[in-house]
Amino acid sequence: MALSELYTQYNRVWIPDPENVWQSAEILKNFSPGDKILELQREDGSELHYPLDSGSAQLPPLRNPDILVGENDLTALSYLHEPAVLHNLRVRFVESKIIYTYCGIILVAVNPYKQLPIYGDAVIHAYSGQNMGDLDPHIYAVAEEAYKQMARNNKNQSIIVSGESGAGKTVSARYTMRYFAMVSKSGSKTRVEDKVLASNPITEAIGNAKTTRNDNSSRFGKYTEISFDRRYQIIGANMRTYLLEKSRVVFQAENERNYHIFYQMCACADLPEFKALRLGDADKFHYAGMGGGIEIEGVDDRADMAETRKTFIKLGLKEDFQFDVFKVLAAILHLGNVTIKTLNPEKCSSSDPHLSVLCELLSINAESVCRWLCHRQIVLVAETVVKPVPKERAVNARDALAKHIYAHLFNCVIQRINTALKVPGKQHSFIGVLDIYGFETFDVNSFEQFCINYANEKLQQQFNLHVFKLEQEEYMKEDIPWTLIDFYDNQPVIDLIEAKMGVLDLLDEECLFPQGTDHNWLQKLYNYLGENPMFEKPRLSSEAFVIQHFADKVEYQCKGFLEKNRDTLYEELVDILRASKVYSNACLIRMSDFQGCVCPRYTLRPARPGVKPASKQLRTTVGDKFRSSLYLLMETLNATTPHYVRCIKPNEEKLPFEYDSKRVVQQLRACGVLETIRISAQSYPSRWTYIEFYSRYSILMALSELGINDKKQTCRTVLQRLIPDLNQYKFGRTKIFFRAGQVAYLEKLRLDKLRGACVTIQKHVRGWSQRRKFLLMREAAITIQQYVRGKRQIRQMITAAALKQAWAAVVIQRHCRGFLVRRIYQLVLVATVTIQAFIRGWIARKRYKKVTFPTHCSPGAFHGCPLFTMGGGLNAEDSFDGVTMCCAVFHNYNHFTFSPLCHFYRLAESPENNDTDGSLLSAFDGLQKATRSDSLSCSTPLGLSSVTIKWYLLPCSFRVMEAHLREQKDHYNSQLEAKTFKMDHLQNENEQLQKLFQEKSNITDGIQMPIRFWCGTFSILCPLVDMKPRGVVVNMIPGLAAYLLFMCIRHADYLNDEVKLKSLMHGIIAGVKKVIMNHQEDFEVLSFWLSNTHHLLNCLKQYSGEEEFMKHNSPRQNKNCLQNFDLSEHRQIFSDLAIKIYNQFITCLEKNFTPMIVPGILEHESLQGISSMKPTGFRKRSNSVYEDMEVYTISSITEQLTGFHSTMSQHGMDPELIRQVIRQQFYLVGAVTLNSILLRKDTCSCRKGMQIRCNISYLEEWLKEQGLQGSSAMDTLKPLTQAAWLLQVNKTTDEDAMEIKDKCTELSPVQIVKILNSYTPIDDFEKRVAPSFVRKVQALLQDREGSSQLMADTEYRFQVTFPFNPSNQALELLQVPASLRLPFVTRI
Repeated sequence: MALSELYTQYNRVWIPDPENVWQSAEILKNFSPGDKILELQREDGSELHYPLDSGSAQLPPLRNPDILVGENDLTALSYLHEPAVLHNLRVRFVESKIIYTYCGIILVAVNPYKQLPIYGDAVIHAYSGQNMGDLDPHIYAVAEEAYKQMARNNKNQSIIVSGESGAGKTVSARYTMRYFAMVSKSGSKTRVEDKVLASNPITEAIGNAKTTRNDNSSRFGKYTEISFDRRYQIIGANMRTYLLEKSRVVFQAENERNYHIFYQMCACADLPEFKALRLGDADKFHYAGMGGGIEIEGVDDRADMAETRKTFIKLGLKEDFQFDVFKVLAAILHLGNVTIKTLNPEKCSSSDPHLSVLCELLSINAESVCRWLCHRQIVLVAETVVKPVPKERAVNARDALAKHIYAHLFNCVIQRINTALKVPGKQHSFIGVLDIYGFETFDVNSFEQFCINYANEKLQQQFNLHVFKLEQEEYMKEDIPWTLIDFYDNQPVIDLIEAKMGVLDLLDEECLFPQGTDHNWLQKLYNYLGENPMFEKPRLSSEAFVIQHFADKVEYQCKGFLEKNRDTLYEELVDILRASKVYSNACLIRMSDFQGCVCPRYTLRPARPGVKPASKQLRTTVGDKFRSSLYLLMETLNATTPHYVRCIKPNEEKLPFEYDSKRVVQQLRACGVLETIRISAQSYPSRWTYIEFYSRYSILMALSELGINDKKQTCRTVLQRLIPDLNQYKFGRTKIFFRAGQVAYLEKLRLDKLRGACVTIQKHVRGWSQRRKFLLMREAAITIQQYVRGKRQIRQMITAAALKQAWAAVVIQRHCRGFLVRRIYQLVLVATVTIQAFIRGWIARKRYKKVTFPTHCSPGAFHGCPLFTMGGGLNAEDSFDGVTMCCAVFHNYNHFTFSPLCHFYRLAESPENNDTDGSLLSAFDGLQKATRSDSLSCSTPLGLSSVTIKWYLLPCSFRVMEAHLREQKDHYNSQLEAKTFKMDHLQNENEQLQKLFQEKSNITDGIQMPIRFWCGTFSILCPLVDMKPRGVVVNMIPGLAAYLLFMCIRHADYLNDEVKLKSLMHGIIAGVKKVIMNHQEDFEVLSFWLSNTHHLLNCLKQYSGEEEFMKHNSPRQNKNCLQNFDLSEHRQIFSDLAIKIYNQFITCLEKNFTPMIVPGILEHESLQGISSMKPTGFRKRSNSVYEDMEVYTISSITEQLTGFHSTMSQHGMDPELIRQVIRQQFYLVGAVTLNSILLRKDTCSCRKGMQIRCNISYLEEWLKEQGLQGSSAMDTLKPLTQAAWLLQVNKTTDEDAMEIKDKCTELSPVQIVKILNSYTPIDDFEKRVAPSFVRKVQALLQDREGSSQLMADTEYRFQVTFPFNPSNQALELLQVPASLRLPFVTRI
């Protein structure tokens, strides 16, 4: 599809704007070829007729769809041009508070001017091991990519950090070195990684200064080479410096400072060790107070000095060297205060106090210094002439001396740092971090800007070639035909500067002439380079020249070029410095140090022979040195794989998260970002995987196309139907490559389809709503009509007479109804009373007939007989009835039968009767005879028989039997006492015989018993420690190993030998430690020994003999308690061992479990049909892509958890300990997933929140299936649950903000704000979170206490507790499998 066809109504474009560089506008009318104007509407509502020239080349650039705004990678934008890049950075920086953005292989870092919580150790661990693009852009991602490629490809790497002053280069370079130090811990005692980090405070103190643009501006370039060994651990580092700004020592612009070290020393002037330096306030020194701004807000120079001195010590630089350095620095300050008096001839006085201090500090002669500051020595043919110099030249000589002293001191400190960072060991590979100035253009540009821009030209050329190479590799990898891409080649500019008869060559040539001037050099430039298209002569100036750099045209003022390039110093002053011991110690001066920078005496013919410097040495100028060092740097970079970080300064006022589009676009043009965009736009900038395309644009597919199983073929078919021009896209092996604008066109088609679907849904919903509303209105109208018609009819029919008749009828009806009801009530009442009377009479007669009382027997006559105690639980009336009936029964019994019964009962109940005389037995016999001879067996009115009566006599029978048993017991006791006496006598005789036998066999037993014990014990230890859990758990009870080890301990206790017991305990502990050490990553071995160590610890407690542990023991178990030794100290050792095993066990679990978490919880879409991921379009580097990665789902996680749980259960691990393990794993799931959400902007969407909550529900269901609801595991997922809820909840009103505050209690304020800022709409109908809403939430969370860290601590471990659960296993009943081959166990 042609680009001009996209200029349709409702699409948006970018138009130039004088204030914001670019402004958005909406197209009001479709564009047709040949139109002279384009009707637009600005965002403020005003209309604009945008003029067009013929053709589409003059059309304004199109704006990307909102769905593509805020991309992590600028090259993923459909329309690639300057306004798109500028707007994308603005949205990420201002609205989302994201400072890092990819631009192909470049990381664009915008300085936030605010400390952000995104650099902690937890963030480093999160990025470690991740592929580039898996997480949000970050400086750590670039560092990880460099480290990974070094390790994988065995090739050196470089990270090039550039940007203008104040953009954050130094901080970015510092974070990369911190990352390498963290992920490549050497583990050696030298701690070289700490030394690498410790070098930063020193280099910043002597190489950084405050400028108008930056409070901590690096005034030198630095290439830090971090060395690694074969294990890719840091073994050292080396620094190379470039182009130190020496002129800052003697001159600072307004509101700028000299180097930090001077102000740090002045702040400590009152300390005893600094009093000898004769320092004071910084504003009293000419070199320190020239700029006026001697203080920096928020910076404590005194504290920084303490940090600098600590760093010196950490690097091994002794205090003697430190104070020699401080003496030289103090001497520079005093040198600046040396006054040059205007006399004839001009001279400086030797009585100057600062000159005296200077000479005292450096131990040099004051007279010599005074003389050669103001005089010059000229050697003629026959004599040597000393000539005074003008005051201006004397001041220049003083300043030149100060600059050279500082430069050599700086180089010496860097050299000493490099020496400290070297450790024994061979370098295998390295990663270089280049912190160098970016392209600079000021109102007045001089020699420093020329060198800086020259270096950036070289770096840009190297960058262009590398980008070109990567593009070619990507195309070849995807099997796409490679066509050459036209890109800007800045070789002509480089030739202009460094080629023969170029700018530098002509400058060095002019420096060779003693009378050479800047003006003469400029005329040579005009003559030799005037026809070069990259060189221009200004129209309004004859003291400047213009060079067309890759970023912009720069006008350089020629004044000072020669002096700065010569960088001269009089030889007489150098001779004086050579005699200084302090200066030599601090600066390591050698004779060759000043070669090439010393201004020699003018010599026609020497009076005495001397060594003439070679011409090569005379040509060693600053420009020549810089060109040589730059050549070596480029040679190093070309031999490595480069990675690029471009730092951007968003505003000049250093305000946090303020975005000045003019300043940003200048830097984007200067740092090569827009050139990268231009190169990408010429080819196929948008690159989506087939899966991403299918997921995103399946809505545009027909049903027949969706039915194709091959998704690649489906994507091909759909694209060929939607975009007939095959040149607009290419199909690779894993990706689809689109030309600029094609993704935006597909988004337009998708939006049109969704809009059409929405219109259809709205149409039907509105129709249904209107029909429903119509029916309700119709029904209401009919009801109203009915009432109206009824009222009208009533008014027509009713008169006064009719009303009276109606009222009379009502009164008659009322009285009639009352009469009828009362009549019915009377009839019912009479019938009820009659029925009750008859029923009561019938009941009374029936009861009367049943009871007949005898006239001659009273109920009290049978009191005391057990037959009448049955009614004891009845009431008085029932008891009386029962007695009466019993009287009737016994009335029929003869007196002969009843009398023996009563007689027997009285004897049996008598407390005095103990049947000593046999009366009770006689009475019982009489009763038996009576019952046998009588007819008691016949039925009675109560149904009693002789059996029933005998049942009541059982207690009496029992008393009789008890009497007989007592008598027999007494008889047997007497016999037992006799037998016991005989047994005691025999036992005493047996003991005497045993003692005699023991005395004879003590010697033999003393030798054989230890041998048997140790042979048996170690025959147990060896098989146990080598036991394989997988093969033994089936045939043995849980904790068998622990029981066997404890039995050995108990046997040693039985022998009562402390030495043997301690040796045994030491052997057990050492054996278990050895097993754990040899199987640190074997989950089953760790689980087995964690369980058995816990069981052994419980056994030591259970059988310790302490009451608190013996409560649940059986008597048999109490017999097995230890008798002779207290093993409480050993229990503590075993407890520590168990904790160690537990921590190793958790580490092993996490190593196996962590790779599943993010794919299974965050990326897996359990809810089918709801795509929660927006295609990123990020072009991952080929070295970072793994094509055969295993796909994990939520089922993979639950299956892994099930495997963990079943293994622990098989090994007999305590249920409480299992719950703690599962809780720790659930915490890991929550922490890792939450961290990934915080570091992945593409996962912060409403649909992703739904997917996460669904996956969490699967985990909760798994806990229920395993019966682990009480493990508090779900509580550890509360932060993740709240984060998922936060993604789904409305984020618009004040009520929403209050709800977020109340419900997100487990998330820190930093995490809440990060999620809100990172929220990314997936579809056009979703809205971003407004910055004003984020500020509301921040205000509500101000008072909340909590961690200020962004990341959850994935290394956190809950404190483990080992519960005491006594075992009911009897040790003597253990069944030992024969496969263990432990015959000795049977003899313990």
